Amino acid sequence: MGHIQGNASGGALAVDAGGQVMERTRERTPSRPASPTTEPRWVQVLLIAAALLFLLSFLLLPLLLVFTEALRGGVEAFIHAVSEPDALAAIRLTLLVTAIVLPLNLVFGVAAAWAVSKHEFPGKRWLVTLIDLPFAVSPVVAGLVFVMIFGAQGWAYPLVDEGWRFSLPLLGEIHLQLPKMIFALPGIVLATTFVTFPFIARELMPLMEQQGADEELAALSLGASGWQTFWRVTLPNIRWALLYGVLLCGARAMGEFGAVSVVSGHIRGRTNTLPLHVEILYNEYAYSAAFAAASLLALSALVTLVLKTWLEWRHGESLAANHRH
Repeated sequence: MGHIQGNASGGALAVDAGGQVMERTRERTPSRPASPTTEPRWVQVLLIAAALLFLLSFLLLPLLLVFTEALRGGVEAFIHAVSEPDALAAIRLTLLVTAIVLPLNLVFGVAAAWAVSKHEFPGKRWLVTLIDLPFAVSPVVAGLVFVMIFGAQGWAYPLVDEGWRFSLPLLGEIHLQLPKMIFALPGIVLATTFVTFPFIARELMPLMEQQGADEELAALSLGASGWQTFWRVTLPNIRWALLYGVLLCGARAMGEFGAVSVVSGHIRGRTNTLPLHVEILYNEYAYSAAFAAASLLALSALVTLVLKTWLEWRHGESLAANHRH
């Protein structure tokens, strides 16, 4: 019978019945997976330190500076700066525009994501391209386009100035007239909607494409109506991604400057949103008041960041599907 002897290299020698020595293949223990990086430890530490230094220099320090300058004159000066009539009017207008824009983008985003992810139709790629258009166009250019359309020299201005009169057989004469768009609330809402409408749709489309239409088809085959399928099947599956998109859309709407600056006219107490109010105060060298108003925007951004982080922590798996595409 053969027996096994150890060799100097740590392997094993097997001796068969005929006396011939054979080396058994050395059994190797599984090793740890190789690290994806081959740089020395000091290089990795240096890169991490450089990233932290960048974040500290360009994000945290400016944010700290905003709150420091806002409170430089004391709490009473801060309260006076954010409670004076023009500041309150700017805050109200900013919240009003955001409250109007969010439902509009919510309806459009869900409808566009539903159409793109659940259906095949001619022009689908064009629709996706149009949804991404605000990412490629400067907000200032977008505002200028609306001025060229609805301004005093625009082709749609007759509908704003005099309107359009026409007759219908049963309803009689109808006067169709658009509201004043430029230097007024409708223009600000229109410009903000254009800038922000990709956010909700872009959050929903990858997730709904990944989920497919199997659950909706199953619900329809069991007798559910279209609305029942949407409220009980589709909406629960996308609720966290929808909330994520709403947060991003709201933050963008409150901080929009370029397009609103072109169409608003900078009328104090009437068409100035909070970012425009900050610009006017800064140009007038009212630095403490400008930073006080800016701190409100910074605070809203921090609240949005906290909610965004909480959503990613609690519902990261459902949100990660959006970012794998």
